[in-house]
Amino acid sequence: MEERIMRKKTLAIMCSAVMVMGALAGCGSSSTETTAATTAAETTAADTTAADTSAEETTAEETEAETEAAADLSGSISMVGSTSMEKFANALSEVFMEKYPNVTVQAEFVGSGAGIEAVTSGSADIGNSSRNLTDEEKANGIAENIVAIDGIAVVVDPANTVADLTKQQLTDIYSGTVTNWSEVGGSDSPIVVVGREAGSGTRSAFEEILGLEDACAYSSELDSTGAVMARVASTPGAIGYVSLDVLDDTVKALNLEGTEPTAENIKAGSYFLSRPFVMATNGEISEQNELVQALFDFVYSDEGDAVIETVGLISTR
Repeated sequence: MEERIMRKKTLAIMCSAVMVMGALAGCGSSSTETTAATTAAETTAADTTAADTSAEETTAEETEAETEAAADLSGSISMVGSTSMEKFANALSEVFMEKYPNVTVQAEFVGSGAGIEAVTSGSADIGNSSRNLTDEEKANGIAENIVAIDGIAVVVDPANTVADLTKQQLTDIYSGTVTNWSEVGGSDSPIVVVGREAGSGTRSAFEEILGLEDACAYSSELDSTGAVMARVASTPGAIGYVSLDVLDDTVKALNLEGTEPTAENIKAGSYFLSRPFVMATNGEISEQNELVQALFDFVYSDEGDAVIETVGLISTR
């Protein structure tokens, strides 16, 4: 009897020992896993800190390199050409010279044709043109560098009751087929057709789109975008065309084919009067001096896109 009792006590002690060992083993495993997890977290945190530090150092190095490049770049760039590109060219020059304080950008606005002539003869680094280059101009070695897309707005005096024209109606007005506003839904008053001078990029693009090259019946041919705006604003019954980015409340912009002249509609392809803004060079961009190349690098960058959008144009990138 006593022997059986001793056997039971021994068995109980052995079971208890097994249970204690199992518990200790479990605790050891949990502790090991916790330590491993802590180590992994610490490693991840260290990696993240190292990555952040590396990124900050890279950014600092890039900023320092850009500052040194800006300091090294000096001299002047001459641009001659389109009056329609004046707002864009001035904005571009201002921001570029802020970035490169030792560089001067000189811009003259005398018309697209004169700009192409200037860059062809070598009297200007860049010829600004608000139209595509002709085959003859390209054959002379002039590179057509399209930097933005512009819309051409058709404008009338603010009191005009007409709000929309079809492409055919616009063509008929400029060809002289339609001469009174009553023929296109307006009041009984004569249409005064205002346009740009021969050689204007805006005129070339406008007439080409309408199929009226050298066939427009102009009452007035003016030598700048500003002159067209002023004439239309002050002349009852007047109609003219100007670059989209110069629109203001002194004139009334017409919808064409039911579409408002906006950058969004031009980008969508629903507004038919649009044309390129070209910064032409004598030879490819890669053949130009470092100042001109730096200007084009800027134009075709995010910073350049910001300038383009600020003046109401559309980026080509």
